[in-house]
Amino acid sequence: MLSFALGIGTQNTQGDWLEIYYPTPLLNPDASLVAAARQVLDAPEGNASVSFLPEHCTALAKALEAAGHGVQAELAEALAHSQRPLVAMFLESDLPPQNAPEVYLKLHLLSHRLVKPHDLDLTGMFGLLRNIAWSSEGPIDIEELPMRRLKARLAGRPLSVDCVDKFPKMTDYVVPTGIRIGDTSRVRLGAYLGEGTTVMHEGFVNFNAGAEGPGMIEGRISAGVMVGKGSDLGGGCSTMGTLSGGGNMIISVGEGCLIGANAGIGIPLGDRCTVEAGLYITAGAKVTLLDDQGQEVETVAARNLAGQPDLLLRRNSQNGRIECLTNKSAVALNEALHAHN
Repeated sequence: MLSFALGIGTQNTQGDWLEIYYPTPLLNPDASLVAAARQVLDAPEGNASVSFLPEHCTALAKALEAAGHGVQAELAEALAHSQRPLVAMFLESDLPPQNAPEVYLKLHLLSHRLVKPHDLDLTGMFGLLRNIAWSSEGPIDIEELPMRRLKARLAGRPLSVDCVDKFPKMTDYVVPTGIRIGDTSRVRLGAYLGEGTTVMHEGFVNFNAGAEGPGMIEGRISAGVMVGKGSDLGGGCSTMGTLSGGGNMIISVGEGCLIGANAGIGIPLGDRCTVEAGLYITAGAKVTLLDDQGQEVETVAARNLAGQPDLLLRRNSQNGRIECLTNKSAVALNEALHAHN
C-alpha cells in the first residue's frame, strides 16, 4: 500500500470535490490499518476514494484503535463532528490520478516531505482540478461565485476573493517544520520545502517542486524543479520548469549553487555552480568555454554543460558573449544566514 489518508473537504452544489484537507497522510501504512479501514468503509481494492458520513466515524475509530493505530483513531473521532464532506483515500499503486481526492493526497505527501518532486505520477492532474475562488468564506466553485457573493452581501458579510486558481496555498494545509515564508500566497500546495528553507516575499515555489534546504529562495522555483541543499536563488531569478518550453530536460539545481538576481536557467546545474546576475542560460545558448588562463577553448550549446559541477557562467561586458570557466572564485554562500533559516 502506497498511502492512506482520512480527509475533510469541500464540494460544489453538484457534489464535485473542490479540495480536500488530509491532516495526517500516511506513506506505506501498515496493512492492518488499511484492512480495518477498508472493512468499515466497504472500500474496494486498488486505488479508491470513499466518501463517508460522520456517523461512520465511531465504528472507524474503534476499528483503527483495535488495529493498534491510535493517531488515526483519534482523527476518525474528531471527524465525527464535521459539518463538511468526509473522504478516505486508499492509494494502492502510483498510477496517474483519477480524481481530485487522489490529486490532493499526492500534493499533501509532497508538502509533508513524505515524497520528493518527481517521486509520484501526477499525469493529467490539471483536468481533475476545478478553477476555484479561494475566498474569505473558503473555496468556491468559480461558476457558483456570483450567487455566493450575492448571498454574502445580502447577509451583510463582505466576501473577499484572494485568488482564482486550481491550487491553494500550501500553508492552509501544511506548514513543515524549520522553514520561513515571507508571503504564503507564493508557495502552492505540493511544494517541497526542506528544513532550513527560507522563501522571501518575492520568492515562489510551485507544486511538485522545491528545495532540499537550507537555502534562500528569492526567485522562482517552477514546477518540476528541485534545488539542492545550500543553494541560493537571488531576487527575481527564474528556473525553467517542466511546464515551460516543451522540452524534455528536467531542470534542477545542485548543491552549493548561486543563481544571481534576475538570472535564469534552462539547463540543470551541477553542484557549486554560479550564474551571474542578469544572465539567462537557455539550452540552445552558445557558450564560450575558457581555460584557467582565460583563453578561449571552444564554443558549445549550453545543453552540453547540463549537470556539470563547478561552473561559473557569465556574460562578457565588452563583447556580450556568454562565457564559462571553472568556478574556483565563486562567492561563498552565507553560512550564518543558512544557520538561522
